[in-house]
This record gives sequence, C-alpha cells and structure tokens, in this order.
Amino acid sequence: MSQLTHFNAAGEAHMVDVAAKAVTRRVAVAEGSIRMLPATLALIAAGGHKKGDVLGVARIAGIMGAKRTADLVPLCHPLALTGVEIAFEVHTAAAAVYCRARVETTGQTGVEMEALCAVQISLLTVYDMCKAVDRGMTIEQVRLLEKAGGTSGAWSRSADATGATEVTV
Repeated sequence: MSQLTHFNAAGEAHMVDVAAKAVTRRVAVAEGSIRMLPATLALIAAGGHKKGDVLGVARIAGIMGAKRTADLVPLCHPLALTGVEIAFEVHTAAAAVYCRARVETTGQTGVEMEALCAVQISLLTVYDMCKAVDRGMTIEQVRLLEKAGGTSGAWSRSADATGATEVTV
C-alpha cells in the first residue's frame, strides 16, 4: 500500500468513494482469544454460569457486531452482509476461549472490519458475562487471518511478506 485511503489530498478524513469499484464476492476471516482463570473457563464449558449459555450469547453478539460495524467505526461503509459465522473453541490447557469469525458480502468494499468487529464483540460479551467471577480476563491476538475479493485480491496472514504466521486454533 502506498497511501492511506481515508484521507483526501488536503489531509482531511473522508469516506472512500467505492462507486467505481466492481461488485465482487468479499470474504474475511479474523480470530482472537480471551484468557481467564481455569475455574471461569470450567463454568463456561459446563454451561454452569448463572447468566446462561455464555458462548451462545457471545455468538449472537458477534453477529450483531458485524452487522453494526459502520455504526462503530466512523469511516466504514454500511454493508449488506450475506453471511456471518462465529466459531468458538475452548482450550482447557491455555484457560482460553478462541473465537473465529468469517464474514461475507457481495459488494464494492471488503468485510475485514466486520470480521474484526465480530471477534471483538464476541470476546467482549464473554468478558461482560463472566466479569463477576473473573475481572482479570484478557482479550488477546485479535487479528485478520485472511481476506478475498476486490481489486487487491486475496491476502493471507500465513503468506504475508512481513513474516507473520497464522496461529491455528
């Protein structure tokens, strides 16, 4: 990338005009995790939390977060999403819940921000539902894994020239 696209020639912030871009299928995948006390993770895994199904609620929150990204990130375009998938994995040894979001649309701009927002909101919901028993939880490693579609084509963290490597969850 040679320039930041959210600034005009005068250096003022603006929403990028995507009118001339081709309508293509756009997909993005993001991930992150939340680490916690083993006892907190046990409550989540057993479904024993008195607030209910933590991961079920977090999944719905993540979907809603993806749909509302343009309301949260000022220069994002509102998009008609065609699919949002949120998957969780409980890792007992790490005392963590891993979250992966896959977001799709057919449009003129990508869904990377929607995938990242879905992960963040999912993990924030886990925190919110469990903070009464564990305020020390830590949200970590929220990042884009891959994107496809559009003028810039496909990108994958595992193939990134910066040497970044994908962590399998």
